[in-house]
Amino acid sequence: MGDRVRRGAGMLLATAALCTAALFACAGNNAVKTFAQAAQEEAAAAMPSPVPGPLAGLTVAVDAGHGGYDGGAVGRVSGTPEKGLNLDVARRVQRMLLEQGAGVVMTRTDDYALCDENPPIRKKLQDMQRRAAIITEAQADMVLSIHMNEYAGRSQSGPQVFYRDDCPAGRLLAGALQEAMIEGLSPSRRRTALSGDYYILTLGVPSALVECGFLSNKQEEALLLTEEYREKVARCIVQGVIDWAALPGEKPEPLEAVDRSDEPRAEADGGESEEKTGKGE
Repeated sequence: MGDRVRRGAGMLLATAALCTAALFACAGNNAVKTFAQAAQEEAAAAMPSPVPGPLAGLTVAVDAGHGGYDGGAVGRVSGTPEKGLNLDVARRVQRMLLEQGAGVVMTRTDDYALCDENPPIRKKLQDMQRRAAIITEAQADMVLSIHMNEYAGRSQSGPQVFYRDDCPAGRLLAGALQEAMIEGLSPSRRRTALSGDYYILTLGVPSALVECGFLSNKQEEALLLTEEYREKVARCIVQGVIDWAALPGEKPEPLEAVDRSDEPRAEADGGESEEKTGKGE
């Protein structure tokens, strides 16, 4: 069953890549708006049927952070941007969640940003709004946002999970994920889940932003650049979801979604502040 799901997911990803190439071939680089809209529809539709398992009935939104013009953090030694590593881990998480019975919706399935070329608002803000729309339209029960960390000091290391400020539902999920990553990765720095002010965590469902490791740390960067370690990271994330689902008792209700309809409009790109407001400690 797992092999059939993987083959199906692979065909979907291949189809998505062909559609992307066709869009650019037909309309050129100025077709960013059409591409972004198609990307949303593609991500919402490319959700293979789940199989029976411990996560049956759960729909998880897997958000690969950054993409396209926005590379995110950069490896201190290799210069590798996090956007591709995020997507690779996200795809692995998708595959494993499907094998455990969950439904999965991806906010992006290739290297693109979900924004127009010249939007009336900041590019990053539009990107985040469109990610939120995909998650909301799919009626996801949970959000997992995948990232890589960085810090000015090169000694910082270890996975770090964030949840929405003052949200017991997010704290419970983030705690389960953090413990699973400590158990499975045995990092030298055993971090605890922390609250943070992140756009993707304010959609009204249990949510966590997972910083898989520090690209600013030479040793951890080397690990994150290997497929074996990224597979291990993905497995830990999915185990955290399984552990969360198995917790006894009724789970706390998430905070209501934040209304962002009055976000300020600006021509300049606002960087990544709408996605992540801080890294490191």
